[in-house]
Amino acid sequence: MDIQTSRANGSAALAPKKRFRRLRMRPGMHIYVLPNLITTMNMFFGFLAIVQAIEKNYMFAAYAIVAAAVFDTLDGRVARMTQSMSKFGAEYDSLCDLVSFGVAPGLLLYLWALQPFGRIGWLASFLFAACGALRLARFNVQAAVVEKGFFQGLPIPMAAGIVASSVLAFDNMGWEPQRSYTLLFMTMILAFVMVSTFKYRSFKDIDLKRRLPFHYLVIGLIVIYLVAIRPEVMLFVLFFGYAATGAVFGILNWGKPLPEPHLATGVDLDQDGGDDLHEQVDTDESEDEEPQLP
Repeated sequence: MDIQTSRANGSAALAPKKRFRRLRMRPGMHIYVLPNLITTMNMFFGFLAIVQAIEKNYMFAAYAIVAAAVFDTLDGRVARMTQSMSKFGAEYDSLCDLVSFGVAPGLLLYLWALQPFGRIGWLASFLFAACGALRLARFNVQAAVVEKGFFQGLPIPMAAGIVASSVLAFDNMGWEPQRSYTLLFMTMILAFVMVSTFKYRSFKDIDLKRRLPFHYLVIGLIVIYLVAIRPEVMLFVLFFGYAATGAVFGILNWGKPLPEPHLATGVDLDQDGGDDLHEQVDTDESEDEEPQLP
C-alpha cells in the first residue's frame, strides 16, 4: 500500500509540471509592432472612407483613401529601414490593401456615381473590388519573381488613387457624377488593367540618390508645374494617363519586352518587391509564428 501511495503522490506531483510544459509548447506569435501599426492605419483610413461614403461625405472619403495610400507607402519604408520585414507583415498588408484600395473605392464609386445604373452599377463596383483582390493574390504567389523596373498589371493603390482623384476632379469642375457613363467605363477599365499582364513602369530602377542626367530635373519641374495649376484635376489626369498609357501600349504590344524574370534568393533591402516593400519576406532572420520552447 505504501508503494502504491508513493507512486500516486509522485504522479500527482508530476502532473502540474506536465501541464505547464504543454502550455509552454503552444505556438506563440512574435511580430514587428511598428510597421504593422502603420499598416493598421492604412486599414483604418480605408474603413473610414467606407463610413464616409455611406454617409455621403464623398470628398472626405476620397481624402481618406489618399491618407491610406500614404500609410501604405510608409509601412514598407519603415519595415525596410528597421529590417523588420516578415511573412506576417506581407499577408497583413495585402488584407489591409484589399479593404482600403479594393472595397472602399468600389463602394465609393457605387454610392457616388454608379447607383442609378442599378444592377450594372453595383456589379461594376464589385468587379473593381474583385479584380483588386485577384491582383493582390497574384502578386503574393509571384513574390519570388523579381521584375525590378515593371509592375505586372496596374497596382491596386494606383487604381484606388484614380478613383479618389476622380471624386476631387468632378467636384472641382462642377460635373455631375450620377449616372456618368464615363465613370462606369472607367471602373471597368481599371478592373481590367489590374488583372492584365500589361507592363507598367515602377520607376524603381531610377536611383534618385545618384547623379542623373539634367533633363530628369527638368521633367520633375514640369510635372510639379502642371499639378500646381489645378491639383484636383491634374492629379486625376496624370494618374488616369498612367493607367491608360500602359493599357494602350499593352494592347498594341508597343515598347520593350519585359526583362527575363529570375527567382529572388533573399530580401534586398534596397529594392521594392511589388505594390509595397512591406510585402517582402525575410526568410533567414524572422518568422512571426514560432513555438515557444520550454
